[in-house]
This record gives sequence, C-alpha cells and structure tokens, in this order.
Amino acid sequence: MSQKSFEQFKGSEDYVISEALKNAVNVAIVLQRPLLVRGEPGTGKTLLSYSIASSLGKELIRWNIKSTTKAAEGLYVYDTVQRLNDSRFDDKDVSDIKQYIKLGKLGQAFTAPQQVVLLIDEIDKADVEFPNDLLNELDEMSFYIPETDETIKAMQRPIVLITSNNEKELPDAFLRRCIFHYIDFPEPELMEEIVKVHFPNIKNALLKDALETFYTLRRIDDFRKKPSTSELIDWIQALMASGLDGKIRDGDIPFLGTLIKKETDIDYYASHYLKRRPGSRGYSTYAN
Repeated sequence: MSQKSFEQFKGSEDYVISEALKNAVNVAIVLQRPLLVRGEPGTGKTLLSYSIASSLGKELIRWNIKSTTKAAEGLYVYDTVQRLNDSRFDDKDVSDIKQYIKLGKLGQAFTAPQQVVLLIDEIDKADVEFPNDLLNELDEMSFYIPETDETIKAMQRPIVLITSNNEKELPDAFLRRCIFHYIDFPEPELMEEIVKVHFPNIKNALLKDALETFYTLRRIDDFRKKPSTSELIDWIQALMASGLDGKIRDGDIPFLGTLIKKETDIDYYASHYLKRRPGSRGYSTYAN
C-alpha cells in the first residue's frame, strides 16, 4: 500500500520561522489536522497563514472571528430576506432555493477545486460553544444543508490554521482534534532576523539600539501591555522615516506612543525611568 505524499512547508522569504513551528505546520499537514497556534498578540500567528499559502502556492481563505460570530455562518447562510423580496417585487422564479444559499468561509474552502489554506483567526473571541459547533465539520470535512437536502463535502481537505490569543479556554474535545503550537516571544537574535526582513537596509547602530530599547521596555513587569513585534516594526519605520539612525538618547524614547499604548504604562515609564523636567509630565515632548 503506497503512502500518500504531502507538500512540505519550508517557510517563506518574508516570514522568519523557528524550526519548531515549521515542524508543527508540517505535522498538521501530514496528519490532516487543524493547527492551533497560540501566542501573545504580535508574534506573527496570522501572518503564518500567509506564509504557508505563499510557500505552497495555495489560495488563502481567511475567516475573521468576532464575538458575535456563529459557527453556522462559516458553513452557509440562507438568504430568506432576498428570497422574500424577489417573490414580492420581481418576476423571478424563487422555487430554486440554491440561488439563495451563500457559502461561508468554511463552505468556500470545502468547495474550492484546489486545496486551500483556511485561516480561522482568533477563535477565542467567539462564545464558548463556537469550537464545539465546528467539531464534526472539521473532522468529517462535510456539512448538510437541509434547505436543499444537499451535503457539501470537501473536494480537497484544506490546510486549517486556527489562531488564539488565549483570551479564554478552548474545550478539551476541540483541543484533542488539533495539533498545538505556542509561539514563544522571539529572542533578540530571532527578532533581529525579523526586523531585517522588513528593513534589509537598516543601519546596524539603529538596529542594535532599537532592540536594546525594545527589550528594556518588555522587561518592565508593571506594564499592562508590553510592546509587541508589530509595534517594534512600526516604531523602527517611524525612526527611519524621521531620519534618525544614530544613538537613541538614554531613557528618552522618540515616538513612544508607537511602542506603548496604555497611558498608565507611559506614566509609569515617565515616573520611574526619566528625569523630570520643568513643565513636563516626566517625559520629553520628543517622546509624544
């Protein structure tokens, strides 16, 4: 009996990936299981799906989950309002219910002629029953539409990536069906690679100083929200756009609001790490 071969994810030029995460992606592909990725905001969970799709040459279908999202919306929606309007105001034949069935993101992934990458983004934003409501569909890769007495079955099993910010616990039954990987926050060496992907021409002096400043802020345990990778990228872009490529003055961080997003954190930094100046709140106007 011949063993089925699978495409191997090797990473992409625009996404720096650890060996452990690369292995997790490939295990999920081989076992045909959803890959559940957790990690603090800004660690590249969502961007991973784009890297997988780009590397394997596949279409990406992204399902953004909100607090009001219901699992059934990912399968299909029966547009009863449109059918009613057509029956009242048009000469249109409304007996064909199929024309009022609109496939959701999961339905689109199942009916795609070629294998796609399906991203279910921030699953923990939905209510607690949402993951359980998807168990059978993700297991069997099919779902039933009672309005048309039709079963939609995946033509090609999609590569499923599910992201979570760990805002709430996911059900054990759901976790059992997933391959799990937690993305650790990058160490300085890996972060340097990430920054260079975004800014290949960055000067070494600015890169070194920016990383030192960034990790100094992240070591402050009293911050309510520590700066993330995406905020570091934005901050460096602001520094480069301003023409600053030399040493950042000790303690006085330009464009501080790009890195720190809580007023209490800014005040804490000002009171503990900066010398107070006459007429200031404890930090330079250069940091605003």
